[in-house]
Amino acid sequence: MSDAFPQTVLIVDDDRINRTILAELLQRECRILLAKDGPSALQRAQDERSIDLILLDVSMPGMDGYEVLRRLRSEPQTVNIAVIFITALTDEQDEERGLSLGAADYVFKPISPAIVRARVRNHLKLVAQRNELERLSEKDGLTGIANRRYFDKAFELAWRHAVRSGDPLSVAMIDVDHFKEYNDHYGHGAGDEALRQVAQALARAAGRPYDVVARYGGEEFVMLLPGLHELEPLLERLRQAVLDLDLPHARSRTAEAVTISCGGVVAFVSQTDKPAALLGWADKLLYRAKQQGRNRVLVWQGQKEGLFLPVGQGGTSKPPGKPL
Repeated sequence: MSDAFPQTVLIVDDDRINRTILAELLQRECRILLAKDGPSALQRAQDERSIDLILLDVSMPGMDGYEVLRRLRSEPQTVNIAVIFITALTDEQDEERGLSLGAADYVFKPISPAIVRARVRNHLKLVAQRNELERLSEKDGLTGIANRRYFDKAFELAWRHAVRSGDPLSVAMIDVDHFKEYNDHYGHGAGDEALRQVAQALARAAGRPYDVVARYGGEEFVMLLPGLHELEPLLERLRQAVLDLDLPHARSRTAEAVTISCGGVVAFVSQTDKPAALLGWADKLLYRAKQQGRNRVLVWQGQKEGLFLPVGQGGTSKPPGKPL
């Protein structure tokens, strides 16, 4: 999407002249999409992930605006799109019906250009504010990286894609070693700063724009790496990146500086597998890495024929045929 048009408005009207008037009226304000009837409006709303506002004619043949709005509100992908009804109907019952279905506002015909611009601007501002609040709610306040809420949503989407495509899905659990002792010795302010630096080092080392690094809770982080086959070299880079921060840790029983331990799984998943189980095995490998001395990486690699349970040390698996 062009930076000149940061927000998108879909205009839905069966009258070509009305569509043209509205498009010309708003073309300098936002990116414009057009639809001539209810079914095409619903299709555009499904296909376009960036629609912020819909200007929707109430009186259209076949499927009227009320039915379009009802269907928009019934789909998770379109439920939150703001809708302004455009109508020649001035009866209070008609207006009440639209508002009860979830319309944000009404614009009455004949159209007043000044009113249309003002109402569209106001609602686009509200949409932008809502989007910013949602963005902030998915960012960890301390470290600035994604939080667990964002990770959970991204993990669900990546899991579905992996099931459909047959591509591998990699996840990793990461923990800062001896962090309680760090806090006890240096204080919680220093501990917070250490977590910020570790988080940024992890984010820089992840590399690909669609990889997700998130704070999972406390001093624990999680990574989601769709399509990645070679997880161990990446986690080793992360481990070294944190070690290279050279953050002194006088109370560590592992090293003189802050270190991390990592447990990761590369899996080929199916519909019968459970996302929580995949995270669970990454967590088990993290626990083993800590048992084996910390400041280390353990990774289990799945096989293309199916996803098998890791057992024993990282890199081994149960016999084929036992799915996760």
